[in-house]
Amino acid sequence: MKIIICENKKYAIIKSNNIINMQNETLIGKIPLFNKRHSLAHLLMMAIEKNYSGALATIGPVIDNGFYYDIDFSKTEKGKFDAEDIKKIERDMISSINKKLDFVCSEISETDAREKFKDNKYKIEIIDGILKNENKSGESENTKAKLTVYTTGEFVDLCEGPHINNTSEIEVGSFKINKIAGAYWRGDEKREMLTRIYGLAFNTKEELINYESQIEEAKKRDHRILGKELGLFIFSDLVGPGLPLWTPRGTVMRREVDNFVQELRSEYNYGQVTIPHFTKPDLYIKSQHYEKYGEDLFKVKTRDGHELCIKPMNCPHHAQIYASELRSYKELPIRYSETTMVYRDEQSGELSGLSRVISITQDDAHVFCRESQLQDEMENIWNLIEKFYSAFGFVNLTPRFSRRDGDAKFKGSDETWIKSETAIKNILEKRAGKKEDDKWIDGEGEAAFYGPKIDFMAKDAIGREHQVGTIQVDFVQPTNFGLEYVNEEGVREMPVMIHCAIAGSLERFMSVYIEHTAGNFPLWIAPVQIAVIPVNLEKHGDYAKEIHTLLKQEKIRSEYEELNTNGLGKKVRNSKEMKYPYWIVVGDNDIETNTLTLESRSGEKLNITKEELLAKLKLEIAEKK
Repeated sequence: MKIIICENKKYAIIKSNNIINMQNETLIGKIPLFNKRHSLAHLLMMAIEKNYSGALATIGPVIDNGFYYDIDFSKTEKGKFDAEDIKKIERDMISSINKKLDFVCSEISETDAREKFKDNKYKIEIIDGILKNENKSGESENTKAKLTVYTTGEFVDLCEGPHINNTSEIEVGSFKINKIAGAYWRGDEKREMLTRIYGLAFNTKEELINYESQIEEAKKRDHRILGKELGLFIFSDLVGPGLPLWTPRGTVMRREVDNFVQELRSEYNYGQVTIPHFTKPDLYIKSQHYEKYGEDLFKVKTRDGHELCIKPMNCPHHAQIYASELRSYKELPIRYSETTMVYRDEQSGELSGLSRVISITQDDAHVFCRESQLQDEMENIWNLIEKFYSAFGFVNLTPRFSRRDGDAKFKGSDETWIKSETAIKNILEKRAGKKEDDKWIDGEGEAAFYGPKIDFMAKDAIGREHQVGTIQVDFVQPTNFGLEYVNEEGVREMPVMIHCAIAGSLERFMSVYIEHTAGNFPLWIAPVQIAVIPVNLEKHGDYAKEIHTLLKQEKIRSEYEELNTNGLGKKVRNSKEMKYPYWIVVGDNDIETNTLTLESRSGEKLNITKEELLAKLKLEIAEKK
C-alpha cells in the first residue's frame, strides 16, 4: 500500500433515513464536526474489536446528532453486545483520544483489500459494490475512485473518509454512547440482524450538555403526549396508524389555523374551490406524478372494474379547473385555494404522531399567472407566510432555495428551469439578501421534480429547525396539461403555475406548534379560552352561569361545569393542568360588587367588571397576542 493524500472535500449534511449523505458544496453543518463524528465511529469500532474478539464491522456513518456503527456480534464469545460494557467502551475511546493517534488514509488494491477483509463478509460485499459501481460509471482508469482504508493505531477500516488528522482534535466529554438498537444489514429484513450502537457527538462538552438538555425539554413537549393530555386528538387501533381522529377541542384549533390562512389569502382574492378525493390514474399519468409517486398512491377498484386513485396532491385537479375554459390575459392572475385532505401510502415504520401521517390536510393554493406577474405573486405569498408565522411566534424565517442538480428526475426544459430558478433567486436577493452573507440556504438537488421552490425554515422555542411554508414555481404542469391564455395580441401563451402552502400540512403544523408552545396556546387559538368556576355551586352558580352565557354570546370559548362532583380546588387545578389561558373564580364578593376575579396561567390576578373583561379578551383575541 502507498500512502496518498485524501483531498479534504466539502460535504453537505442532508437527512435521509437519519443518515447524513455527502455531496458537493457545504449546505448546512460544519465540516470539522462531520469529520469528528465520522472518526468517533472508527474509535467506537476500534474499542469493540479490543473487547469483543470476532465482532464484524459493517458500516459506521455520521447522522444528524452523532454517529453509529452496525456490528455483527454473532461470532463473539457472548454472541451479543452487553449494554453494561458501554462505559468501558467509552473509556477505551477516550484512551485512544489521549494517545493522539493519527488517521492515515491509504490507497489499497482490490487484491490487498480482499485479503485484508477476507474474514469479514460485509466488507467484501461493500468492496464488490464499489467495484460494480465503478464498472458501471464508465470512468477511465485514471479518474475512477480508488479503494481506500483509514488506519488509526492498529485499527484499519475500509473507508472513503473524511476524518480528522489526529484523535487529539476530539474534546474529551464531547461525545457519549447513548443508544443500542437492532438493524438489518442493508435495511433488508431477509438479511442478517446486526447491533447498531449509536453515539452523540458535538464539538465541545458544553454543546453535548446543551443538546441533551434540549432532548429532555423536547420530551416534556412531545405533541403525542400533550395532544392526549389536552384532549386534542387520538389514534385508534380500529381506524389504523397514521390516521388521527380530532376531538372537538383539537378541531377548534385546526379551524382557527385554517381560518387565519383564509383570512390572509382573502386580501389577495383567492377563490376557494372544491375537488373530489378520487381520480382516474390518467390525471396523474399526464401530470407525471404517477411515474414518480405511483407506489405511494392508494388505488381502489370500482365494482365495474375501473381503477381510481385516492388523491395524494391537489395541483393536477386545480389545473383542470383552470383548463375548463380559455382564459384571457385580463383574468390573470387566477388564484385558487382549498383546504382538503390528501392521502399517501407511507410506510408504517415512518409514521410518527402528527408529524408523519397517511391522511394529510393541506391548506393548498395555486396561482396561474403571466411570467411578468411571477415576481409580484411570489412577493405576495412571501408576505402571507411572514404574517402567518409571526402570529404563531416563529420569527426570522430562513429561506432555503431548493433547486435542481443534474439528476434526470427533474422534468421540463433547461430554458424553463433557468427562468424559474432565476425568478426565485431574484426574490431571495431582494427579500433576504445575498447568499454570501448567509441570508438564505442553498439546497441543490432538493427541488420538486416539476420546479424549484423556496422552503422557509423556522426555529421553535427550544432551537429545533423545521421546514414550514413553501413557494414553488412550475412550468412543467402547465406544459403537461396544455394550459393557455390569450394575450393582448390574440396569441395563446402558457401561464406559470405557483404552488403555495402556508401552514402546509395542518397535522404537521400542529405537531410543531404544540411542541413550540408546550401546550400553552395563546388566547385566540386556545380550544377553551376561559373557565368560569363558582366557589359554591348552590350559592354562586347562577352568577357564574350568567358570566359563562355572556362570554358564549360574545363568541368567547368558555367552559362551565354545572355538576357538583368536583370541588373548587380540583376545578382550578384542572384549569391549570389543561393550560387554559384564563379562569374566573366566582365568590360572595364578586356577586356583591357585580365584578369578577380573573386569574391567568401566567399568575396575573385582576378584579374587573364584566365590560372590562369582555374588552380585554376581545382585544387580545383580535391582536392574536
